[in-house]
Formats: sequence, structure tokens, C-alpha cells
Amino acid sequence: MTASIPVARTALLICDLQNDFLHPDGAYGRAGRAAPEIAAIPERVKPLADLLRAKGGWIVSTHFTLVPGKGGEPIIAPHLRELRPFLARGDFLPGTWGHALVDALQPADLSVEKVAYSAFYMTRLEWVLRKAGIERLLVAGIVTNGGVASTVRDAHVREFSVTLIEDACAAFSPEVHATAVAALRPVCRVVRVADLLTELGR
Repeated sequence: MTASIPVARTALLICDLQNDFLHPDGAYGRAGRAAPEIAAIPERVKPLADLLRAKGGWIVSTHFTLVPGKGGEPIIAPHLRELRPFLARGDFLPGTWGHALVDALQPADLSVEKVAYSAFYMTRLEWVLRKAGIERLLVAGIVTNGGVASTVRDAHVREFSVTLIEDACAAFSPEVHATAVAALRPVCRVVRVADLLTELGR
């Protein structure tokens, strides 16, 4: 890790690795919207999460949320309704199994609901990070070109030290993932899981 920022002030920020996105019985799985690159992420991230916990760092998870409105019907933005017409009542509902972080990466020390791409947009994320004394974010999750990219950029402008874990993120195609990673290199450090395991193990 960077010498000026100790592990105790470092968090693995896990973006949207939720059952409704990844599990075969979740909202995306039932709709046939799975991708092998996305499905592989939790097990790839797990050794890093376990080591960071052991070293005294933080695990912070963000959770894409469909806020229930009148009668329990989810409030879905028009663009999202067009892109994902299969989303329905009960999907990404707070407090449900589908909304939760996948089992392989639980528990998180801090969890934050989000309603848009960036985990900072209209959420308490910055507040809890500051209160916890977290200065450095190691970002993993999905999708690289959506929630991950938006969150990384928003963290950068808020002057957090940001590291994107290239092989701990994924998109619905490898090409889209690679393009998104290339576009983020000017605003953050880009590493692989193995690099961080080596740094943390020192």
C-alpha cells in the first residue's frame, strides 16, 4: 500500500456485487442477462477482501436500489426502463436477498444504497467514508463502464486516493471493459488483484 495512507484508512469499495445482478435466481439471471466475466468477479475479489479485513482495512459495499413507490411498485428511471424492461416489483428492493451483497464477500463493514451510476450521487457514501477516516479506495465491482467508472471519477474529484482493480471489475463484454479501464487511467491508479495481495502482504 502507499506508505502515506495506512491500511486502517483504506477501503475495498465493492460496487453492486448483488444477488440480483449475479445469482442465477436474481433479477438479471432470471432474465438471461448473465455474463461469465461478471460471474467470476466475487471469487476473484474474495482473497483480497479477506486479507484486507485481516490487516484492519475496511470493506464497503454499494447496492443499486429500486426504491419502492406507491403500492410497492419500483421507481425506475425512463432510460433504465427502456434498457432493462425485465425489472419488476421486488427487484433490487432494500432488505431483500436480491438487494444484498453476494455471500462470498460478506460481511461489509459499511453498506450504502445507490439510485444511479455513481455511488456518490445523492447517497451518504462520502459522509460515512469521512467519518470512518477512509482516505484510499480500492474499487471493484460492476459494471466497469457504468457504476464503477462514475464512482471512480466522483471519488477522484472528492480527492480520495483511488485505485481501480482492473481484474476485479467487469462489464457485459470484455471490449467494453477494456475501453472503460483505458479511459480511467488518467484519473486513478490501475492494478490487478495480485498486485494488491503482494502489497498488503508486506
